[in-house]
Amino acid sequence: MKLITAVTGSSGFIGRAVCSELLSRGYPVRAVVRSQESTSQHATGLLETVAVGAIGATTDWSTALTGVGCVIHCAARAHVMKEREADSLAAYREVNVAGTQRLAERAVALGVKRLVFVSSIKVNGERTAPNTPFLTSSVPAPEDAYGQSKWEAEQVLHNIAACTGMEIVIVRPPLVYGPGVKGNFARLLRLLYHGLPLPLGGVENLRSLVGIDNLVDLLIRCADHPRATGQTLLVSDGEDLSTPELVKRIATVMGKSPRLIPLPVHLLRIAGQFTGRLNEIDRLVSSLQVDSSHTCEILTWKPPSSIDEGLKQMVLGKSMNISLNSG
Repeated sequence: MKLITAVTGSSGFIGRAVCSELLSRGYPVRAVVRSQESTSQHATGLLETVAVGAIGATTDWSTALTGVGCVIHCAARAHVMKEREADSLAAYREVNVAGTQRLAERAVALGVKRLVFVSSIKVNGERTAPNTPFLTSSVPAPEDAYGQSKWEAEQVLHNIAACTGMEIVIVRPPLVYGPGVKGNFARLLRLLYHGLPLPLGGVENLRSLVGIDNLVDLLIRCADHPRATGQTLLVSDGEDLSTPELVKRIATVMGKSPRLIPLPVHLLRIAGQFTGRLNEIDRLVSSLQVDSSHTCEILTWKPPSSIDEGLKQMVLGKSMNISLNSG
């Protein structure tokens, strides 16, 4: 009999997809949410749903972790575009560091064998030189509070593993996309859907992405693969695209003609400064590449879906169609 796999953050973009795929493969799943109001978002067939309340240094994880063999920890204070907290680093640390430490310590006490932690490529940094991707061995250099909190959480987990023997696996994804994606990616999709011009034709960069299906497949492999223990794993679709190429491929799936205007990058940055969106512009024009060859080699894994298949699923998915039509 398979032990229960607990998925934290199971009402979120990644966690919901992990639960769905685990169920389709016959795993007994426990969905861990912050409030019972999130339970309606799950498909039937879940073993149970457990609400733990706010995540932080005092969270009671006991009910969620009893009888669990592995935890896939997706819950986090996500990257916030418009920060409202006076001390954003403290807010991130409470959820992403203290909450993760509390989870891991309780998992040890209840005999959980393995914890798979969904971190972020932001631990490595915000950009790379073209054709100089981040490697597993790259020195971490987080630049914002979110990335810093994820890096600190990783270190906490490694320390707990060293002292207790619990198996820890760290996964650092870049931008994740798929049906139901939100944020800047969803905004880009709406602009393309409505045929609006985009001043991105002059951008020459390369960025790694990972489709939700590919990320979920890797996370589930990490849940029981013997060689995953103690690893820090980078993941991507395996093909890097420039921003204009990404726009063109999405437009092709939509049956649209992209209206790309070749505005010089320095003018885009100036516009970003004046509008308070310099960070958003920087992500559109800079490179951020990930070398996932170590992950593929050590786990004998390859992304099950190509980037074009992932983009098609995202655009044609029911949830994305709703987002587009309501935008």
